[in-house]
Amino acid sequence: MSNVQKLWIWGIAFVIFFVGVYILRDVLLPFVAGMIIAYFLDPATTKLQQKLHSRTAALCVVFAVLIFVLLLCIFIIVPVVQKQLSIFLSNLPVYVGLLWSKAEPYVIELKRLFPHQADSFQQTVSEHLSGGIKLLLGTIQKLLSGSMAFINLLSLLLITPVVAFYLLRDWNKFCSVIKGLLPREEARTIRRLLSEMNDIISGFVRGQATVCLCLGIFYAVGLTLSGLDLGLLIGLGIGVLSFIPYVGSTIGFVTSVGLAFVQFDDWKHICAVVVVFFLGQMLEGNVLTPKLVGEKVGLHPVWVMFALLAGATLFGFLGVLIAVPTAAIIGVLVRFGIQKYKESTLYLGAAKPHEDA
Repeated sequence: MSNVQKLWIWGIAFVIFFVGVYILRDVLLPFVAGMIIAYFLDPATTKLQQKLHSRTAALCVVFAVLIFVLLLCIFIIVPVVQKQLSIFLSNLPVYVGLLWSKAEPYVIELKRLFPHQADSFQQTVSEHLSGGIKLLLGTIQKLLSGSMAFINLLSLLLITPVVAFYLLRDWNKFCSVIKGLLPREEARTIRRLLSEMNDIISGFVRGQATVCLCLGIFYAVGLTLSGLDLGLLIGLGIGVLSFIPYVGSTIGFVTSVGLAFVQFDDWKHICAVVVVFFLGQMLEGNVLTPKLVGEKVGLHPVWVMFALLAGATLFGFLGVLIAVPTAAIIGVLVRFGIQKYKESTLYLGAAKPHEDA
């Protein structure tokens, strides 16, 4: 079989796979989530299996610890978040009044300096603000309404743990079966590419998830100690959004400083919030990211952001889950293709493959 025929076969297989994922995107969510959980827990399960000499026993211990941590978070964090939300909502009219009292002198000054443009500017701001609120409410309504959202949530809660358990139990068997199905002629090259993909995915996803957890805890504790009403909720949100490079810290900084500006009358608390973010950025840039993620994962932040946005646009929440692994796979294949291209006569011309162009 020629290389062109192989390329056609792999291309057709990829198109069929992509179309199948797109058609079944609503059904695949709990299975993909279960695969991701199994992928995360496999290293810990394997290490524990070596001590207990039983994969099932190690798996039961890992799941017991995971359930304990989840219950601990539910019984400790959820009540605190609920309390902070209730306090914030009860104080929201006060915050609006304080914001207007602080902004009113500037508005009056703008009206004095630009009397003709003030009314049109105010109308434009009102239109954009109302449009943004309508868009946000419409998006929330679409996510929460309809039977399909309820079915997805129910399947995610019920099916995902079962899928993760059985995948994790038979993880080594699945890997052996996949290796046995590789074409013999290209098996070594494919195994090398798969190993490189696994290194990148594990290095970025597991490392970045640990970074997000550490940042979420740091910002939640720091903002809460600074006196911010929604410090815990904002800190946890920063931890989740930090998976997208630069997005979590940027949104968190703007939200926290804006809320601190409205909530506090003195600069001491506002400076405390700024210091928390300064220390958080120092911690992330100099300690967490170099130690846990490293710089050899081969995923540029811009490429990660594009993959997440493209995945969310094409497949919704499922696309967000598979975006980073897909980006890693495409990156490895592109680098492999570039390497082969530079070794071919198409790039070298009449020169020999081992000669420099």
